[in-house]
Amino acid sequence: MYFIDLIGTFVFAISGGLVAVRSKLDLLGIIVLAVATGVGGGLIRDVALGATPPAAFLDEWYLIVCVVVGLGVFVLSNKINPEWRLVRIADAIGLGVFAAAGAAKASTAGLGPIGITMMAAITATGGGVIRDVLVVQIPAVLQRDFYATATLIGGALFAVCFMLEVPLWASTAITITVTTGLRLFAMWRGLGLPVARA
Repeated sequence: MYFIDLIGTFVFAISGGLVAVRSKLDLLGIIVLAVATGVGGGLIRDVALGATPPAAFLDEWYLIVCVVVGLGVFVLSNKINPEWRLVRIADAIGLGVFAAAGAAKASTAGLGPIGITMMAAITATGGGVIRDVLVVQIPAVLQRDFYATATLIGGALFAVCFMLEVPLWASTAITITVTTGLRLFAMWRGLGLPVARA
């Protein structure tokens, strides 16, 4: 789970850095957004579960990865930015990875099915919410195609697997596959939840 957590941190830090580039932030702004996006969801999760100090502060590799990614995005922004579609695909993978990591940590903390599902969603979307608020945008989780919905479905599947005593590796694989698959399918088909008429 530690390795999976670092992969999710890496992927989300890239998306945070690129949003900073598109928002015309300076070097520090890019690093701040990379860090906020990379570890934000995990920080919220750990504080909510009472796992303090949060993992991102106990193990400095989380922050190191985010800072290195931020520097890399600053240097290579004109090469990475045109590949935004690939970044969105990587973001979908990160969504699945963080949903699984959040659900797994919630299950070990003794939470029930609803708590596991909510922690999956919070871990996967928390960093993105912080990122969007910092650049004064409506958070993607509230307006885009199957973003948070995919994490809730993935987290619910993890909870079912946990209750059925499915091995952790299998529960994790199912959660990552379903969450990422739903997000990619929604992106491909342009799917989203209904929007209320004003």
